[in-house]
Amino acid sequence: MVMATTTLTSHSRLPSWIKVQFPGQPEYLKTRSILQRLRLNTVCQEARCPNVGECWENRAATFMILGDVCTRACGFCHVSKGKPKTVDSEEPLRLAQAVRELEMRHVVITSVDRDDLPDGGAGHFAKVVENIKVLNKDVTVEVLTPDFRGNKESLRKVLNSPIDVFNHNLETVPRLYRKARRGSIYERSLQVLKWAKKLRPQVLTKSGLMLGLGETFSEVFSVLKDLVNIHCDILTLGQYLRPSVEQLPVEKFLTPEEFNHFGNEARKMGFRHVESGPLVRSSYHAWKQV
Repeated sequence: MVMATTTLTSHSRLPSWIKVQFPGQPEYLKTRSILQRLRLNTVCQEARCPNVGECWENRAATFMILGDVCTRACGFCHVSKGKPKTVDSEEPLRLAQAVRELEMRHVVITSVDRDDLPDGGAGHFAKVVENIKVLNKDVTVEVLTPDFRGNKESLRKVLNSPIDVFNHNLETVPRLYRKARRGSIYERSLQVLKWAKKLRPQVLTKSGLMLGLGETFSEVFSVLKDLVNIHCDILTLGQYLRPSVEQLPVEKFLTPEEFNHFGNEARKMGFRHVESGPLVRSSYHAWKQV
């Protein structure tokens, strides 16, 4: 579910345009303290996001619910794989408290894959959203969900909760699914986004791709056409950065000019909002997109 990120430890191997804000500013430290005290996981930490300094300084964090162990083993992702723990029933309230303490305007909720649960964790997603809205009346909520194995009733549980944005990342082009997204199916992920728009047409739908895994330009544009055809509203395009030697290698670093080209063409195709750049991630500047 989580777009691949990295700690950027191999500076000598990265192009000059990949630069991030060093974490440690006052608001960053305050955000970290609140998250630690309330025992909450974030994709910012678990997936080693390069934007953690900038986002936490702006009191923006992407919460990762349902534990920190994933039941799938995607080739790009740094999140731990294995047998997850029991679902924490108190997590929804703690997360809602964090949103209030951080005075968030927009909150993004994602999760590990929980194929061990009958509904894939959809009911827990709904509880988290409902708790957030009770304690934070004016906040907008975005969920970045798994594919729930294509279970429409699980998807319905999430869409029936008071969300504002439904996000499900396609991550890469169909040809690369077998090595990059083991356990996922391109057509199924596309169907999830299509169903979401049909179940609640007023909710903004969103998806993202990471580039640099070996996809061709024509393959990327083919995916963008698929998203436009199902009326996807928001698109994110970012550079795949290898989290560690255990994940897939980077095949290409796209230039800022190439990302600008993709972004401009995507806007012409009809997306309501597009974020395209080397360090763009699923929730990067998400508060500006609604």
